Amino acid sequence: MLSNHIQNGIETARLAWSRIPNSDESQFVDDGVGLLKKNDGSAVESLDYEVIENFAYREEQAHRRRKLYVSYLLVVKWFFALLIGICTGFAAVFINISVENFAGWKYSLTFNIIQKSYVAGFFVYVSINLVLVYSSVCIITQFSPAAAGSGIPEIKGYLNGVDTHGILLFRTLIGKVFGSIGSVGGGLALGKEGPLVHTGACIASLLGQGGSTKYHLNSRWFNVFKSDRDRRDLVTCGCAAGVAAAFRAPVGGVLFALEEVTSWWRSQLMWRVFFTSAIVAVVVRTAMGWCKSGKCGHFGSGGFIIWDVSDGQEDYSFAELFPMAIIGVIGGLLGALFNQLTLYITTWRRNHLHKKGNRVKIIEACLVSLLTSVISFGLPLLRKCSPCPEPDPTSGIECPRPPGMYGNYVNFYCSKDNEYNDLATIFFNTQDDAIRNLFSAKTINEYSSQSLLTFLVMFYGLAVVTFGTAVPAGQFVPGIMIGSTYGRLVGMFVVKYYRKLNIEEGTYALLGAASFLGGSMRMTVSLCVIMVEITNNLKLLPLIMLVLLISKAVGDAFNDGIYEEQARLRGIPLLDSKPKYEMRNMIAKEACGSGRVVSFPRVVKVPDVVSILQSNSHNGFPVIDHTRSGEPLVIGLVLRSHLLVILQSKVDFQHSPLPSDPRSGGRSIRHDSGEFAKPVSSKGISLDDIHLTSEDLEMYIDLAPFLNPSPYIVPEDMSLTKVYNLFRQLGLRHLFVVPRPSRVLGLITRKDLLIEDAENVNTLELRATSNSASE
Repeated sequence: MLSNHIQNGIETARLAWSRIPNSDESQFVDDGVGLLKKNDGSAVESLDYEVIENFAYREEQAHRRRKLYVSYLLVVKWFFALLIGICTGFAAVFINISVENFAGWKYSLTFNIIQKSYVAGFFVYVSINLVLVYSSVCIITQFSPAAAGSGIPEIKGYLNGVDTHGILLFRTLIGKVFGSIGSVGGGLALGKEGPLVHTGACIASLLGQGGSTKYHLNSRWFNVFKSDRDRRDLVTCGCAAGVAAAFRAPVGGVLFALEEVTSWWRSQLMWRVFFTSAIVAVVVRTAMGWCKSGKCGHFGSGGFIIWDVSDGQEDYSFAELFPMAIIGVIGGLLGALFNQLTLYITTWRRNHLHKKGNRVKIIEACLVSLLTSVISFGLPLLRKCSPCPEPDPTSGIECPRPPGMYGNYVNFYCSKDNEYNDLATIFFNTQDDAIRNLFSAKTINEYSSQSLLTFLVMFYGLAVVTFGTAVPAGQFVPGIMIGSTYGRLVGMFVVKYYRKLNIEEGTYALLGAASFLGGSMRMTVSLCVIMVEITNNLKLLPLIMLVLLISKAVGDAFNDGIYEEQARLRGIPLLDSKPKYEMRNMIAKEACGSGRVVSFPRVVKVPDVVSILQSNSHNGFPVIDHTRSGEPLVIGLVLRSHLLVILQSKVDFQHSPLPSDPRSGGRSIRHDSGEFAKPVSSKGISLDDIHLTSEDLEMYIDLAPFLNPSPYIVPEDMSLTKVYNLFRQLGLRHLFVVPRPSRVLGLITRKDLLIEDAENVNTLELRATSNSASE
């Protein structure tokens, strides 16, 4: 009888193993850190944030000069900001309610079972976590590889001018939402806040392109913004909306987009980002009010992060600044160590483990889930229970509480009814509730130093190991848990040795959370505002600023922030806010390299275009014409994507090798600017998609109507530092380096750029000014 059961179990295990997918069954290959690479090897591509002022663009702008159309575009932009806020808010509500319900069912079922047997409760707890994590990792490996990780490095790269293929697709959005529910609900040492930023960016991008064409969920009425420049603004709104939805911090969302992810900003965009974040706050607040009536299942006070510490410590003394500064130093050291350890482990995963295929990724995530479940359930069993403190009616805190219920003093494996397990209060709980317990006021002596040290070491190790697995993973909430633990330890020391009655350990836990996030992510202003918004205590603002500045300074002495490190590991070429010091002694010509510049003549034969596109991977080509005296003249820049559109449509082929000027009426433009826009986060047209006949190969193309006649140009001896700043601040993709000009045609000053209304309402003119000596 027993042998039959064993044999059946072995066969079941073999069947499950055979059904676990391997890498050969996937359309994509993953390098182990969430970086998608198509089978042709390409992974990232620069974006065209520069306006291509070709003839098609100018004709389109000529029709858009009417005030009615300008007003229409303005209304559409604000309407999209509204839609992004509403959709991101609903996505956050769905994720939070799902996670809270899964966690609530898990803890309720486990608690009911452990009343009879802790062993049976352990197996139920481990099994539920394993199923949730398994579902998450299967979604990522089989359906949406680009949804792995937090997604913030990829979105930061996108707003910096680099597109990682697949990061903004519809299936990435689906994988991010449902993968986050499984990984966070499964109790892994990660959060849903980073994935929510990626979710907001995906929603904004999909709305901007009218939906998903692959899954037939698109509408041409929404397909208004087709250029990379317009999509960048929408994705910026989506990033801010994601932070606002994750933390219920609308101002923090705006500042996060400004400080952390964007490389280019303007005041008009700030207004729309602020409006989007405000809409998210309204949607989330409305959902919370609706859930308070009991319509959301197990969803209670957790889920939407807000840890109210307004009833905590009201004032602080000068003597407390020293231990608070120590918290900042500890946060900088532990944050820098966390970045370095995750970098080493992620590199090892990419080079050794994840190369073995999706099956290994699934097994790895399940093993991490098993380890996390064993630690979170088993360690509290080894801890002795403590007697409940004297009841304080003013605190509103009861002791004890059953596990899985919101509140402090969890009764877990205690022999007496009036005892609690302090380690279970942190470990055997959802992360949001554990942080709320660590931040809580009027709970002095709730935790022992041994329990806090045990949790700090174990959870720190789990966070390092979990980060990099093939599941959606955010680091905000794990960072807050790590920081609040050692912050509370310092608070216990201050309470013991300073003997000041109004000191709260929860205040130091909050400062510790801020210090670790500052030491790991290296954010200051946005993180400071987020911490104030989620704790609802403005009095702590100076202290949060102090520990953030110290932790960031200490962390910067060792390595870069976690997002910069991960972006570099994923091969995303980010341009930092300031150039390297070595660039001060270099000029533009030295950065060009020694390779020959590949260029096109104005009128080029079709097979020559195909040959050049096949022989190199450049995405921009100078177009050369000749003056009457025979001297070469650069007339503009043509993009590879534009050439592929021309080759595919074939409508611009001509028999004559002579140029034709569209402005003279000889030939009209057969394309609008939207046709040249590459679909977001995809490869667009490739040479394999183009089929040319022998007759086509005898034709010519006049490139003049399609090139950008006014590309940015710098002299060859310009400092590379100035070139770097120009390239980054303008969001350029190509920059011409030319010999120093021999003569000056004119000089433009600030006054020349002031535009005023002329007497004729339909015309604008530049104010005529003369160059004076003072200018």
